[in-house]
Amino acid sequence: MAAKRVRNSLRKLRFEADEMTQQDLADRAGVTRQTIIAIEGDKYAPSLELAFRIAAVFEKPLEEVFHFVPQ
Repeated sequence: MAAKRVRNSLRKLRFEADEMTQQDLADRAGVTRQTIIAIEGDKYAPSLELAFRIAAVFEKPLEEVFHFVPQ
C-alpha cells in the first residue's frame, strides 16, 4: 500500500481555534464528523473543493492547512 502523501495540520489548527471540536469543523465545512476524523488521521485526502472549504474555516491559505509530501 502506498504511503499517504497529503498531510494536514487540522488538529493543531482546531486547538488554536479555541479547541474547536471535530463536529464544529465538520458542520462549518459541510461534511460529517467521520470525514474530518479520516482526514485528520491521514486516512483520506480531501477533494480540492473540500480542502479549500476547510482552509476557509480557519481563514488560512491552503498551504498552511494541507501539505504535499513528495516520496
